[in-house]
Amino acid sequence: MSTFTTSMFDAIKGALNKETNSRGFADILRTTVGNSYEVRLLPNIEDPSKTFYHYYINGWTSFATGQYVSALSPQTWGDRDPIGEARYKHSRYGTPPEKEKSKAIIRSEKWLVNAYIVNDPTDSDNNGTIKVLRFGKQLHKIIMDAIEGEDADQFGPKIFDVGKNGCSFRVKVDSQGEYPTYVASRFLMASEIPGMTDEKMKKIYDNTLDLEQVIPRKTNDELMSLLNEHYHVIDPNTVTEEPPESSPVDPELEEEVPMNFDTPATPASTEEDDEVDNLLDDDKVRELLQGLDDD
Repeated sequence: MSTFTTSMFDAIKGALNKETNSRGFADILRTTVGNSYEVRLLPNIEDPSKTFYHYYINGWTSFATGQYVSALSPQTWGDRDPIGEARYKHSRYGTPPEKEKSKAIIRSEKWLVNAYIVNDPTDSDNNGTIKVLRFGKQLHKIIMDAIEGEDADQFGPKIFDVGKNGCSFRVKVDSQGEYPTYVASRFLMASEIPGMTDEKMKKIYDNTLDLEQVIPRKTNDELMSLLNEHYHVIDPNTVTEEPPESSPVDPELEEEVPMNFDTPATPASTEEDDEVDNLLDDDKVRELLQGLDDD
């Protein structure tokens, strides 16, 4: 008997559409070009609205070291983003060299979801474990189609079920020029996972990872330090006072952000795309949890 229910699916259905108001990187499933990975997406049983973690991240090749640097954007949880503000200030009001330099900072939109690994062709030790699937726009579209799009009638709640009626997600990583592409990924027909039992299913659902802890948050001071060292190229030992507070981000900034987020910000990046605030009140959450006994 599967622990996941249709009522829970209805509760998390809108999570991917929402604007954002673990243990760490080691838990992220690493994928490589030329391979296909079979996984089952897992819901957050305790709080279905947290099944997906929607976030933004800024990244660029350091002007000081030549290495790729990145940081979680505070806009993920509704706070001001000093890196995004610096980019906007230079791109709109800077000198020609500053405007060109601002193009180096790319803000990417990503999602995280827990996944039970059915088959990892590159690391068999991952099979039968829970990992975090990190994805961008390409996989987001495929998942959304399965949840509430043209494929919803065929898949729907089945994509969150590790039982015999569940559907695995085949993440296929192909090459498009120098970047990976995921457009050939798809959900498979319902099938039973060998060796899966009711007891094992419950253990899987009860041991999903805290997605909010996967990508570490930096304080505003840490973000300013990163910006000064790797973008402005200011020696931290020479900074004798706090930099002036930047002005708020112009609303038009959102329109300027590149929308093709499935490709890395730069070839130097090692964080490729192998890498929710669903407003449920306490009564609704309790209702969902009680529904577990109805299936």
